[in-house]
Amino acid sequence: MSSNDIAIRVQSLSKCYEIYDTPRDRLKQFIAPRLQRLAGKPPRQYFREFWALKDVSFDIKKGETFGIIGRNGSGKSTLLQMICGTLNPTSGSIQTYGRIAALLELGSGFNPEFTGRENVYLNASVLGLSKEEIDARFDDIAAFADIGQFIEQPVKTYSSGMYVRLAFAVIAHVDADILIVDEALSVGDAVFTQKCMRFIRNFQENGSLLFVSHDAASVQNLCNFGIWLKNGMIEQVGTAKSVSEAYFQYTMQEIYGDDSKLISMVPAALVDEACTSEIVPDTEVPPRIGNCDKSSVCDNINAAKGWKTGGAHIVSVSLRRLSPGSEAVFEGGERVRMTLRAKANEPLQNPILGFLVRDRLGQDLFGENTLPFTNRVSTPIEAGMTFEGTFEFIFPMLPNGQYAVMASVADGDAYDNLQHHWMHDALIINVYSSKIRYGLVGIPFERVSLEVINE
Repeated sequence: MSSNDIAIRVQSLSKCYEIYDTPRDRLKQFIAPRLQRLAGKPPRQYFREFWALKDVSFDIKKGETFGIIGRNGSGKSTLLQMICGTLNPTSGSIQTYGRIAALLELGSGFNPEFTGRENVYLNASVLGLSKEEIDARFDDIAAFADIGQFIEQPVKTYSSGMYVRLAFAVIAHVDADILIVDEALSVGDAVFTQKCMRFIRNFQENGSLLFVSHDAASVQNLCNFGIWLKNGMIEQVGTAKSVSEAYFQYTMQEIYGDDSKLISMVPAALVDEACTSEIVPDTEVPPRIGNCDKSSVCDNINAAKGWKTGGAHIVSVSLRRLSPGSEAVFEGGERVRMTLRAKANEPLQNPILGFLVRDRLGQDLFGENTLPFTNRVSTPIEAGMTFEGTFEFIFPMLPNGQYAVMASVADGDAYDNLQHHWMHDALIINVYSSKIRYGLVGIPFERVSLEVINE
């Protein structure tokens, strides 16, 4: 890959911290090894090594959005600090091409004794702007932050939300080529978070974004590709979808512990010409994927990924139209029936069948499970029995495109359950209508009118 195409190149990056049990050991490490070498003895080490990152390598191309996920202590913040240049690596190298703007931990880069105005000038100058450039952009920065007269007060008096507002306002106006955003946005209010997300969406059109979050759904929503860090090493690199799904399975396994082993599902068959497990972007014309252009629903079970424990497994997932009309595609507003069939391989005391409908970004749009029924009617299942969950509802008015159905079978209740079989993209649904749709999920309105009223 040509360096002209690269925004960030990380090669064999490692970071080691020296952990001392007592201050005395730190002093010993400073003096004793030198004396030991002078005496011809092998030097002794008075600290323990902690590798926050170890042999991490990846490239981010210009214009790409990369997500980094992982548990606390996995090395995410250490990696970001080294990319930004605020932390030196123990070994390896980092190359960046273009101006970097970063929003890391809360308040980083701010002097708490300075006013908001003074910190704007300080922070922007560190990011490469001249005083004249900051003067020209200050009013826009202040308007974006929207903290009123607090911009003239010391930032040590700010709330966490005001910190983030001012910090993000600065990085949004420095014409950066690379934007690095840690999880600091999670402390902002809904209005400001929406403003930030609009900026990020616009920035993605030309810039490179490195986004860090514990929320796999956010990574899948925003990013093209993803990295999963585990114990300072790369566990997986790939599409944001595949990495997010793998990380979700890992977190579920951590929750279940030794009670149950989650086994990754290998698709029984490659995706055929009639279906795809990778959701394609929305289109203005009816979707055409092989033979799937003539069917409103594609059975994708043989190619679906996920996990299972062996306690129960899903046999089939189907969606049928109950309202009169063409079976070609769903338009929205039809009465439909979703049916999930499963088989128990061991006794299930409180079986649960459920589904979620997701858009091409992996966002959960709507779903349901059988708990509303089983909470009223106890339905234990014996090993070897086949059982079925049925859901009848009005299909929402979704924007044109393809949607994936996640299906699962579990045992337990809403707060304590074991997912025996979890299938991503078990069913692909085509939606097409000539009518304009608004929002992620629309509903059929009973009455819309416009009246002139003379008062």
